[in-house]
Amino acid sequence: MTPVTSQNRRGENAALPPPLPLGRPPHLPPRLSPSDPSLAASSRLHARLPCSHPPGRPTANRKARRGLGAARQGARAGPGPGRGLGPEYPGPAPRAAGRRRYPSHSRNRSRSRSRSRSRSRSRSCLCRPPAAAPQGRPAYSPDVPGIPVRSSSLPLYSDAMPAPTQLLFPLIRNCEFSRICGSACYCHHTHLCCSPPPFPHSRLRYPPQKAFSTFCRPKDPFWQYTHARRYTATPQKFYLTPPQVNSILKANEYSFKVPEFDGKNISSILGFDSNQLPANAPIEDRRSAATCLQTRGMLLGVFDGHAGCACSQAVSERLFYYIAVSLLPHETLLEIENAVENGRTLLPILQWHKHPNDYFSKEASKLYFNSLRTYWQELIDLNTGETTDVKEALINAFKRLDNDISLEAQVGDPNSFLNYLVLRVAFSGATACVAHVDGVDLHVANTGDSRAMLGVQEEDGSWSAVTLSNDHNAQNESEVERLKLEHPKAEAKSVVKQDRLLGLLMPFRAFGDVKFKWSIDLQKRVIESGPDQLNNNEYTKFIPPNYHTPPYLTAEPEVTYHRLRPQDKFLVLATDGLWETMHRQDVVKLVGEYLTGVHHQSPISVGGYKVTLGQMHGLLAERRAKISSAFEDQNAATHLIRHAVGNNEFGAVDHERLSKMLSLPEELARMYRDDITIIVVHFNSHVVGAYQNQGQ
Repeated sequence: MTPVTSQNRRGENAALPPPLPLGRPPHLPPRLSPSDPSLAASSRLHARLPCSHPPGRPTANRKARRGLGAARQGARAGPGPGRGLGPEYPGPAPRAAGRRRYPSHSRNRSRSRSRSRSRSRSRSCLCRPPAAAPQGRPAYSPDVPGIPVRSSSLPLYSDAMPAPTQLLFPLIRNCEFSRICGSACYCHHTHLCCSPPPFPHSRLRYPPQKAFSTFCRPKDPFWQYTHARRYTATPQKFYLTPPQVNSILKANEYSFKVPEFDGKNISSILGFDSNQLPANAPIEDRRSAATCLQTRGMLLGVFDGHAGCACSQAVSERLFYYIAVSLLPHETLLEIENAVENGRTLLPILQWHKHPNDYFSKEASKLYFNSLRTYWQELIDLNTGETTDVKEALINAFKRLDNDISLEAQVGDPNSFLNYLVLRVAFSGATACVAHVDGVDLHVANTGDSRAMLGVQEEDGSWSAVTLSNDHNAQNESEVERLKLEHPKAEAKSVVKQDRLLGLLMPFRAFGDVKFKWSIDLQKRVIESGPDQLNNNEYTKFIPPNYHTPPYLTAEPEVTYHRLRPQDKFLVLATDGLWETMHRQDVVKLVGEYLTGVHHQSPISVGGYKVTLGQMHGLLAERRAKISSAFEDQNAATHLIRHAVGNNEFGAVDHERLSKMLSLPEELARMYRDDITIIVVHFNSHVVGAYQNQGQ
């Protein structure tokens, strides 16, 4: 008999693989008899399956089943020259002339691939048993003329399987099993294409062919979908690497060192470190630092926004100018006004120290300048000839800026963008904690729940925290009493409800938040005349409950004065995002040990946890590693944020916890923490000591 040949990809004639032997392979169990119970159960289940083909004209699949039946009859009759397909089939028929079935680029594929493709197309329906083909007619594939259908009487793995497995194997043969596994399972190990075959191809009834790759996704051989693997529904854990963690933590860090004159630093401030870690998107916290050029001293502040970042952004840009103008003497104010009147260049008032991400609103700069000019004109008119007190200047600047924010929103602006901007600033809110350092005089003005903490080093080298601000919230009993005294006794139970102002706002002092300052009629009039974006906002149209005697909120700060001493080493200004996660004493201790490099080996406190000897050994090893890597952070604020986010129950930084907290999506991060903004001011103990000696 002439061997059947086909052309390979290079156009060379290649013999097809030899015919598969008939009979039952020795490694398979015997064929099930018709009386076997499992085969009977399979027949009953097979009979109940619905058919997707409507009755009527036979489809191509039905014709294929008829050809399949004929092939089975031929196989039972005995072996023939056509690889066990019956004595009436002499061999492969030549391809019919005419239009090609496949594109021209597939001519070089072997006919074995065509036969496997035709088999997969002709076995898509499992609803009815195959019908017998007419006598004397070979069983050809309905899709490709001249390509026979392989006999199904040859032994398969499914012959020895129970009923459910017999129904699953046709799906495997039709390459549908990959879709089931791909959508229902998640491989816990390496990808299928990277694994070796679990058993040799010689054990498969049908050797793997590349034609299956056109139906399966991903394009893998057939045997890989029959391999039993472990699957799990638990996703893999991915953690940020230490360089990735450092990249996130250091993205907003900023450091400033006060310049020296003749090799000496005559300022009481050596410099400062600042950093921010967002939880909201965009971040609602802001920070500012500037040196007063017309007067002495430096201004530093953190601002915590709520209901958006518009108000905190405006306050961070404008408040320091109001403070600087309040501190200027009368003669300097007159010079500035004359320069503006005559169109001369103004002398700079502030030298800003900002991170590149700390931007200024250029669109509103003219509006802000006009409001500031109106303020210094009033100061000129109200001149009393007395020296301005720093505490009074801070209070006046806070109150005047809040008043200008409210007035700008009421008046509006012809520019639609500016009109919407000033309304957003007024209806959102912000707290502020500002420090003014002039020599040994330290003033802290606080409005809201941000804090200022002074780090003091005792004679024995230990660290203690001195609080320089008070929180303006429900935890401050004096603040609650102040609110109750400012409103009628009938509102004593409603003015503070559920530890919030009118049951809504947590800080009791803030910039903006005109919903707690304006009357109801004024709010409605401004909203109705405002842009559509504001009129369609449900928050702005909402009136707080029990709103009878506004204003309920003020921006007047509480000012604290402290005279610096040589043992006062640093000052920490931070929003409530830090103080919610760390105690003030832990904050001061961390910064003190970071600055000095001296770590006091106090006994490890486990906080009531039951710790084994192995866990205690791990804690000691972590503390040793912490000492060796104390200078991993070049910024004290970054060092604080790392501990605030990544500390475990034992006070050590847990990289796994830190990685999880930093990789939280934006919509979930705010549920675990708030925005964190920190400024650490380093004091010059030598200069402070010199001031103290001069004073004595």
